[in-house]
Amino acid sequence: MSRVLLILPSATYRAHDFTEAAAALGADLIVASDRRQAMSAFLGDRALVLPLGRPEEAAQRVVDHAARLPIDAVVAVDDQGVKTAALAAERLGLKTSDPEAVARTRDKHAMREALRVAGVPQPGFRYLPPGAPVTDDLDYPVVLKPLGLSASRGVIRADDPAAAQAAAERIRAIAGDAEAPLLAESFVPGDEVAVEGLLRRGAFETLAVFDKPDPLDGPYFEETIYVTPSRKPEAAIEAIERAAAAAAKALGLTEGPVHAELRVSEDDSVTLLELAARSIGGLCSRALRFGAGVSLEEVILRHALDLPVDDLNRADRASGVMMLPIPRRGVLHEVRGQDEARAVPGVAGLAISIARGRPVEPLPDGDRYLGFLFARGQTPAEVEQALRDAHARLEVDIREESGTRSSAGAPPAARTAPA
Repeated sequence: MSRVLLILPSATYRAHDFTEAAAALGADLIVASDRRQAMSAFLGDRALVLPLGRPEEAAQRVVDHAARLPIDAVVAVDDQGVKTAALAAERLGLKTSDPEAVARTRDKHAMREALRVAGVPQPGFRYLPPGAPVTDDLDYPVVLKPLGLSASRGVIRADDPAAAQAAAERIRAIAGDAEAPLLAESFVPGDEVAVEGLLRRGAFETLAVFDKPDPLDGPYFEETIYVTPSRKPEAAIEAIERAAAAAAKALGLTEGPVHAELRVSEDDSVTLLELAARSIGGLCSRALRFGAGVSLEEVILRHALDLPVDDLNRADRASGVMMLPIPRRGVLHEVRGQDEARAVPGVAGLAISIARGRPVEPLPDGDRYLGFLFARGQTPAEVEQALRDAHARLEVDIREESGTRSSAGAPPAARTAPA
């Protein structure tokens, strides 16, 4: 029996999907997290606590654990664990990308420099050292962002120096460090797309290209709808795939899943925004099925375990997901209209991922989505419309700490900011 060590940060959405994939493969599972799990006493050696903020130490704990219970693969499901997984896998002689290449995906400035050297099309950028003020000579509008956060957290557009300085102060507050270094990037107009890919011995294979039909122009960049296959022209799709593959190569990645974000301009030229050494976040992977219904998580585990990964054709003609935005800060009281949303033709599922009574906060300050809507159909247009129709049936009741009601419907194209 193969044995996989899964690094599952305590805040991840993806524990269930990955553990189901491991069960489907008949793989033995060790679950590692940044906090002690409730079932640790019963799991014994199949539960491990790792200091994910200290990857070298965390990786050594994995290696020491493997001396007692041999491991065939180390897989990180979210950004927080990717460097630990790469370091541990390298030390154990298991399949992985170079840990330094993986580390570049977790430092936006290091990523930009690697892409610049390789000539990969990307936004103009400038590094703002720790505590440095924003200067007047930036190429406005700019997008300011922290170096290490993900899922559009702390990403803010500014159109002039005063707005940029205010954004920098806010981003540093979000990062919890008043001196945090930042990156200032030129704002690139155009449609945003995402690429899901798999690297095998350095060869890039596209699993899906997603359109993001809602505009992502700022000031915040909270994502909502992803639909695949892309409706872009074939030449644009080829350019998108080439750019994603070139970025992975420029960063030095060779094995495992990658998730890339790109912009496509009116003339179909492509700009690489970011690339992560992990698969798509949240519950968005549920929009993808391959071959005879194989999940993305199973594809990832098959690759890590050197099992056959043959049929990567998508099982659905068109599919999509909507990350439900949080309309305002407060305490979630209720999400009404869920049955009505599920009854919309084409809707394949709805998962509200925040429990009632929990505090909620929209991006760029928050780090969670309200939930996820899924749809399938014959065409991308059908899928998009199903998602919008279902979203319109939801009514989100968010209350102040005092209990004051603040109820908001969900207009089909509502955006609060950008996964």
